[in-house]
Amino acid sequence: MVGMSPSRAPSHSTSPRTSLGLWLVASLGVVAVVATGIVIGLNVSSPSGGPTTVAGPVASPGESSKPDAATDAVVPPPAPVSEVNKTPADETVTFTLAAAGDVLTHGPVLSSAKTSDGYDFDRLMDPVRDYVSGPDLALCHLEVPIAPPGTQPTGYPIFGAPKELVGALQDEGWDGCSTASNHTVDRGFAGLEATLDEFDTVGMGHAGSARTEDEADSVQMYRVRTGERLITVANISFAYGLNGLPKPEGKPWAVNTFDANAEDAQPIIDRAQEARDAGADIVIASVHCCVEYQTEPTAAQRSIAEKIASSGLVDLYIGHHAHVPQPIELLPGGPTGDGMWTAFGLGNYLSNQDANCCVPNTDSGILLTATFDVSADDDVGVGVEWTAVTVDRRDAHEMHVLRDIPDGTETLTANEVAARLKRVSDAAGTQASERTEPAEALADDSYWVPRGKK
Repeated sequence: MVGMSPSRAPSHSTSPRTSLGLWLVASLGVVAVVATGIVIGLNVSSPSGGPTTVAGPVASPGESSKPDAATDAVVPPPAPVSEVNKTPADETVTFTLAAAGDVLTHGPVLSSAKTSDGYDFDRLMDPVRDYVSGPDLALCHLEVPIAPPGTQPTGYPIFGAPKELVGALQDEGWDGCSTASNHTVDRGFAGLEATLDEFDTVGMGHAGSARTEDEADSVQMYRVRTGERLITVANISFAYGLNGLPKPEGKPWAVNTFDANAEDAQPIIDRAQEARDAGADIVIASVHCCVEYQTEPTAAQRSIAEKIASSGLVDLYIGHHAHVPQPIELLPGGPTGDGMWTAFGLGNYLSNQDANCCVPNTDSGILLTATFDVSADDDVGVGVEWTAVTVDRRDAHEMHVLRDIPDGTETLTANEVAARLKRVSDAAGTQASERTEPAEALADDSYWVPRGKK
């Protein structure tokens, strides 16, 4: 993910960016909050990962080898933004970003990842690793909480993933995840805490949920450096609701939500303004909404995205929750007035869903690659491309880039691969181009900033 010189080995786990994140965690003294408990309050009946009745935006159905923050080699971080010369350079700064759909650990996915001494998700996701670890930044969407300490992992409908999942995501190359979803409080506030504690432990950013009011008031930032120019990227994350579960008592700030039925995009727009006020050069909005298993965005979904585009505060809109790929369109507006690229829904990244339980399109998703050009005057240009990824339930939930397996696998025929690719292509539409090779890092380095830090 970090810009590599020809002599530098492209190992993500030992990259300067990874060490920077760990250095920040160690030096800033992130405190892990240990909490337990589970909230059961969702009245559903569905097989593993199967659909519930949908009438509007309602409910859906290996051991990581991370270096220890205290012992990992300390690499000094780049100078704080206030000390960096941000005088406009003569050349445009360019960097790449990857984003993907929902990470949903249904029971069968947990079974596929289970080992004799824990869970190994790396082997499930390894075939798509290059598309994640190549770009300068990568932002995933963790739809499920981590099971609190002392409790067992669970699948649908009350999710609680093992903590090894977060380490595997970091191993694969993700720099951070959005966490606001309809399942964020499935395991209560203890699950929310366990999730963010684990992100801090492995050195990843997180946006959309918070353990404290101060943390809720802060925006997740990432930094991309090229020469003396330091670009600040903000990720904001919101969900339409919590499957009828209440927010943790006395903690209305614990999860970012908005009213999709009222087409109220204002909370998202206000957060984008906060990000700008905090120094963000680029704002990426992760929005968890609206109706599942439907390729065409709903009228409310379009209205929300159009309002965000018209605000002129958001550079890229990334949609989640539908569990199927949805169109990628350039909506009028955006910070420069040239439009805001909108991926209405990236579908699933890792899940147990396919035609067996739901609709055929749930077996695949979009891995989005965005290329950002930041001019000498700090104007931002954005280009997006899509790559079709899939999960093979019949082969222990191994993931694939569909273009990489044109002849099929032992469990996926060539015809099935072609059919999946066509469904993704038809859903994405024609405004954005398909990307068939991993993107490369174009900046010198990049890293995450713990929330609340400058």
